[in-house]
Amino acid sequence: MALPDHHQIRIHPVADLEQPPPEKGRQQLQIVPPKKKRYSCLCRWLCWSLSIILVLLIVVGAVVGILYLVFKPKIPAYSVDSLNISDLRLNFDMSLYARFDVKITAYNPNEKIGIYYEKGGVLSVWYTENKLCEGSLPAFYHGHRNKTALDVDLTGRTVYGSTLMAALVEQQRTGRIPLQLRAAAPVAVKLGKLKLKKVKILGECLLVVDSLTANNAISIKASNCKFKLKL
Repeated sequence: MALPDHHQIRIHPVADLEQPPPEKGRQQLQIVPPKKKRYSCLCRWLCWSLSIILVLLIVVGAVVGILYLVFKPKIPAYSVDSLNISDLRLNFDMSLYARFDVKITAYNPNEKIGIYYEKGGVLSVWYTENKLCEGSLPAFYHGHRNKTALDVDLTGRTVYGSTLMAALVEQQRTGRIPLQLRAAAPVAVKLGKLKLKKVKILGECLLVVDSLTANNAISIKASNCKFKLKL
């Protein structure tokens, strides 16, 4: 039996809650490769640089060691043979004028190393912290196991010399006058036929003399000399 229209039941479809919503289009999953870190290249560069530096240091050290064993370098020896004063006086302007003559013996003990003494070497005489005079060292070649005598003429003028002269006269009464000789000479070392770059020989001699009277024999009572190379 048919039901009247107002008694008809409408059945609506029930949505499936478990069913996922429809997709408009399936998205493709893209795999992005990881970016290279910036410091990776820097690390490789640093490693290469340090390796090259280390190899160079090893090579240089080996060469220096071989040269040392082959040539066996030694520092030259120097001695002050005599010190003569030809003039030491006060001028009218109260400056102190000094003229010394110093004789030095230089000895090169090396068997395979020669030394070129270049121009520009200076020798000076000091009393306490006052420079009395200075002169130029001669330029020459110092051969293997060779002794060379040097005669150096030194002159100088010191302002306000009256005070310095009084101190020298007072010190002379004791018979022991301390003087200091300072030397600086540019040299070039010759290894076989190879001439190396210039270095400096720096020297200092502490002397004790009995007198500073001009034109008189002066006795050197004590002498202590030290020398070193400066690159």
